[in-house]
Amino acid sequence: MNRRRFLASAAALGGLGLAPFVAMGGTCANELGPWIPSDQFLAELPRIMQAFAVPGVGIAVVEDGEVVWNRGFGVTNALTRAPVDARTIFEDASLSKPVFAYLVMQLVDQGVMELDRPLVEYRRLDYLADHPWIELITARDVLRHSTGLPNWRKSPATEKLVPMVRPGTRIDYSGEAIFWLQLVVEKITGQSLDESMQAHLFGPAGMQDSSYTWNAGLATRSVYGHRAHDKPGMGMPPQMFREQWSIAQQVADRSGKPLSSWKYDDAVRALPEVMALAPPGLVAWPGDILANAAASLRTTVQDYAAFLTLMMARKQRASWEVTEATRLAMLTPQIKVPGRWTEKGLGWNMEQTRDGSVFYHSGSNGDIFKNFAVGDAQRRRGIVVLTNGGSGSFVHQRVVRAATGYDLLSYDL
Repeated sequence: MNRRRFLASAAALGGLGLAPFVAMGGTCANELGPWIPSDQFLAELPRIMQAFAVPGVGIAVVEDGEVVWNRGFGVTNALTRAPVDARTIFEDASLSKPVFAYLVMQLVDQGVMELDRPLVEYRRLDYLADHPWIELITARDVLRHSTGLPNWRKSPATEKLVPMVRPGTRIDYSGEAIFWLQLVVEKITGQSLDESMQAHLFGPAGMQDSSYTWNAGLATRSVYGHRAHDKPGMGMPPQMFREQWSIAQQVADRSGKPLSSWKYDDAVRALPEVMALAPPGLVAWPGDILANAAASLRTTVQDYAAFLTLMMARKQRASWEVTEATRLAMLTPQIKVPGRWTEKGLGWNMEQTRDGSVFYHSGSNGDIFKNFAVGDAQRRRGIVVLTNGGSGSFVHQRVVRAATGYDLLSYDL
């Protein structure tokens, strides 16, 4: 249903005394119109962005299983004032995780990986602790965040990775676990993360502006992150991935092997040379200069919305996509933990609304990038909001609430 028809319907409801209900985001608003933010809200969006010091925002919407609308607002860099446009690349932060989960499930469908086989049987890394719980961790544990591993070690160059609890007993959000699974996938496929993603997902899905790594073209089109509105400072804040990879790029250029082809062993070999070029504290271990399945995905907002379409219900799926059973498994609760108001699927979180379950994920890198994506698989709709500000969550909450009518508990994560 297009916006003209939606507004006409809303006006008719107003004549019936139902307009206040629609305005509050009641079920009528949800059923009548697409998840495209209204013109009235979009007119207010620049004021909201200014209030929270968020220079740039990208929004894309999926309806009936297709990307139907996208728009950029503001600038990529508060100093240069380059506008956000259709080619702007955002740093997706933890929205990287569901995309990587899709690759893992493709490999499971192909029979080259098993969800419940211990990861140590595929690849035992030298930084893993000698601990019996390490032996129990599986890909299922990683994708539902039940490994017991920490999010990130404070001193990865010297600290062993050890579970805090027995795997499968509670939820512990862990980027470390995702990174370990990434290295398992690397061992299985013989490819770097980006090579695998391009071959299995980005290429077939037409996500031409997506990468987990770095190059000069991505650098030119990528947004810069900005401080939160309540954390003032002079100049641009540190741009972690940009700074680390800009130095790694110099080493890659000398070696003749692009960063997109680097595997873990390449990063190990390059580490001393990179550390010699980097300022103290910027680079500490190989993971700092390697594509990171948990956090380093960059896409246009349209590309991420194209990924959301793969999670929608439909009768037929392409041969390269996950099977329908696998898609359903990704959106099915995988672990029961008393007292939780959200569920963990495989790569996605789920929350119940008045209309049923929605899947979602948020993203935050370095307190300078904040993102959110949510979808309703059965109604074949979704929305993704990418920002380049540390207070971007205050913006994406308002965008998603205005578009969907849902006041999700997950906004406050």
